[in-house]
Amino acid sequence: MLFNNSIQSKTLIIALVFSLCSVLSGLNMDANASSSKISQSSINFLEKTGNAMAEIAEAVKPSVVNVSTEKTEKIASAPISPFSNNPLFKQFFGNQFRQQAPRERKSASLGSGVIISSDGYILTNNHVIKNADKIKVLLSDKREFIGKLVGADPKTDLAVIKIEAEGLSSIEIGDSDKLKIGELVLAVGNPFGLNQTITMGIVSAVGRANVGIADYEDFIQTDAAINPGNSGGALVNIRGELVGINTAIFTTSGGYQGIGFAIPSNMIKVVMDSLISGGKVIRGWLGVSVQPMTPELAQQFGLEKEQGTLISNVIENSPAELAGLLRGDFIIEFNGKKVNEPFVLKNTVAETKPGDEVDIKIIRDGKIETFKVVIGELPDDIQKVPATAFENALKGVSIRDLTPEIYDKLNLPEKIRGVVVTNIAPGSPAETSLAPGDVILEVNRKGITNVDDYEARVSKIKPDRDILLLIFRRGSTIFATISGK
Repeated sequence: MLFNNSIQSKTLIIALVFSLCSVLSGLNMDANASSSKISQSSINFLEKTGNAMAEIAEAVKPSVVNVSTEKTEKIASAPISPFSNNPLFKQFFGNQFRQQAPRERKSASLGSGVIISSDGYILTNNHVIKNADKIKVLLSDKREFIGKLVGADPKTDLAVIKIEAEGLSSIEIGDSDKLKIGELVLAVGNPFGLNQTITMGIVSAVGRANVGIADYEDFIQTDAAINPGNSGGALVNIRGELVGINTAIFTTSGGYQGIGFAIPSNMIKVVMDSLISGGKVIRGWLGVSVQPMTPELAQQFGLEKEQGTLISNVIENSPAELAGLLRGDFIIEFNGKKVNEPFVLKNTVAETKPGDEVDIKIIRDGKIETFKVVIGELPDDIQKVPATAFENALKGVSIRDLTPEIYDKLNLPEKIRGVVVTNIAPGSPAETSLAPGDVILEVNRKGITNVDDYEARVSKIKPDRDILLLIFRRGSTIFATISGK
């Protein structure tokens, strides 16, 4: 009986072993079947792609640096007692409770930069080094240098600094005009102070303007992760060429949300060369205000299709007036380059050397004409935009685009978009409702972002119509009605 039980037990154990082996064999076959779903050719392709990206990263990392700044800020001290300025209070207590002198506070900030020459010239954003008392540059090999500001251009938010070093690894500058939407790009910088961070994405869009970051905008939009500290870092293509300087993000949380902006390399070249050679940027000037084409404008002016950008104002004695350009002309080409948006004309004119003669092709009264114009130099005092000759309730109101300097001067929140009032002519219907420094956010319940946008909307308003404005004044928004009667 025991013998039989022993045989039965052994038989059962052998059966269990065979069963277990079958299960393990099946699992192994399933694993092999699972791994066999990825073909070797796909694995090879992905491996080559990964190696290629790693190679690009290794090539560009040495040319991207950490830029840290120190600045001194003065903080006004409040009086120790609210009665300290009261004469009766002073009679009893003297000046022991007088207001203390302003205190100084040291602050620091972090950003990124890109080495553009082996002898130490470094490109970064103006807002990274603005008002800095001290600029420190940390290289990828951990060497640290003190940077000297060569020149800055707030209008494009670019700056060049210099360190005393030789034989540095500099980056090659590419042609941003050749970028295509969907093209792979890498963002290299120091987000949150984490040195030599690389993220990958695509070019989401090109030619982004009216973002409200700078006066001259032609941004590359990318979904490569850009975060605080990336400012001034490199956006590179698959050839390891610099195609942009990472500048800003669109965010509601303060962090990455898939929309980043970079200044294109072709704009960078012009600004960089001018800053290095002369410490400032010299820009071309045409002397016109322009607005976008719309179906309504095309119909009013008898155009068969929407093309070009409309001249809404010509400044007196400007190159445009001297050449014979008039309000109501449609500029369709500037020196052979198609012009379909106001920002294209603005940027192209700015990049043209003063004194150069260019051909400007326009449409006037339905006919195409070409004018030769000698481009002037943008005057320093051109910041104030003259009042456009509107024959409605906003006539006599001079406005201009918001700039980083205006944001600082008026202490405007970053989210504010609009135009700032610079002057109001005596007798203007808006004289009692608006004041210099007001920021116009909406015209008749429609948001505006810049001068061209403002002029496009206001030009359609009839003389006898009231105008409803939403304005930002001293920290709050208010509605104001300008009567057209």
